[in-house]
Amino acid sequence: MKIYDELIARGLIAQVTDEGKIKDLVNEGKARFYIGFDPTADSLHVGHFMALCLMKRLQMAGNQPIALLGGGTGMIGDPSGRTDMRQMMTKETIAHNIECFKVQMSRFIEFDEGKAIMVNNADWLMNLNYIELLREVGAHFTVNRMLSAECYKARWEKGLSFLEFNYMIMQAYDFYRLYQDYDCNMEFGGDDQWSNMLAGTELIRRKLGKDAFAMTINLLLNSEGKKMGKTQSGAVWLDPNKTSPFDFYQYWRNIPDADVLKCVRMLTFLPLEQIDEMDKWEGSQLNKAKEILAYELTSMVHGREEAKSAQAGAVAMFGGTGGGNIESMPETVLSDSDFTDDGIGILKLLVTSGLASSNNEARRAVEQGGVSIGGEKITDSAYVLNKADIHDDLVLKKGKKNFRKLVLG
Repeated sequence: MKIYDELIARGLIAQVTDEGKIKDLVNEGKARFYIGFDPTADSLHVGHFMALCLMKRLQMAGNQPIALLGGGTGMIGDPSGRTDMRQMMTKETIAHNIECFKVQMSRFIEFDEGKAIMVNNADWLMNLNYIELLREVGAHFTVNRMLSAECYKARWEKGLSFLEFNYMIMQAYDFYRLYQDYDCNMEFGGDDQWSNMLAGTELIRRKLGKDAFAMTINLLLNSEGKKMGKTQSGAVWLDPNKTSPFDFYQYWRNIPDADVLKCVRMLTFLPLEQIDEMDKWEGSQLNKAKEILAYELTSMVHGREEAKSAQAGAVAMFGGTGGGNIESMPETVLSDSDFTDDGIGILKLLVTSGLASSNNEARRAVEQGGVSIGGEKITDSAYVLNKADIHDDLVLKKGKKNFRKLVLG
């Protein structure tokens, strides 16, 4: 099966500008395509991971990815899918986030020997002359056309800043520069980026009279209401210091039954023939499919050893298809500074362990009966755990599937 047909079979393609030409370019390994990543945090997250999987797939078929880091567009912020304006970041924060992105991306995409390119759009956007931009780019966009874009319509009543209104022009100019400077002939993105991507292809055709193509992909975070990529305690990050390998594994292990086979098909590199057989699974077999999904994706992000450890930890807590023990559970290491008079309050303990993002969230969990220590339910938000009571096998639990082994540092 050719790579384009495989993308279709995996449910990855939402819409394209010229399917015949795009299909030929991709199948022949002649696509030099880009996907943009705005550095809004110091780690990539699950949404980025889905895009990286697509880049890896296409690179394996001989195509050349361009990872565009948004050092310039990150100064503005993309209004797509947002109900309010994103908090503006400093140049220093953006630069730091970009360095973090570079390290993480290199785990998925091969950048050596020209197999892929990494570019920062700050290289051209930060030096633009405003009048020049208005003449060279702004003249090709009508306000009526821009306001018809979903990313702007959704924000129109609540308020859209002039700053954000320029994002479409910035993204279009990115494609134009990549086409001119790097022979980039294609832009990929999530389906909420369609209007911005069309703007880029139109700008190239108007200014240069040449073809450029756009293809949106069914990134689950975009196509299904951004329901994926969130846990009880926040976003799912690729940085193990922000989301542990165990929590990453558990996120995928706990996705809804209706999504598991779709995710296996779209995100793993398992053969389609094997996945077609899994499509017949139902009932308890779906739990096995979730274990496969969680193991495969955790292996891709954190390596086989971490995936095995996360799997063993999950088995130790919940049971499953293999052996496991408490040693594989994620740990919360408590230092002397965490204690007051050799005790730590349950609310502080939940926040320190990462099982709650705030004292209010921790208090609700306790009062609703969802917290236990060593198998004993804690219902008093004023409960204090004594340092002397912490032993090797003491486990803090929130809800049915969130655990931490407590360890003294």
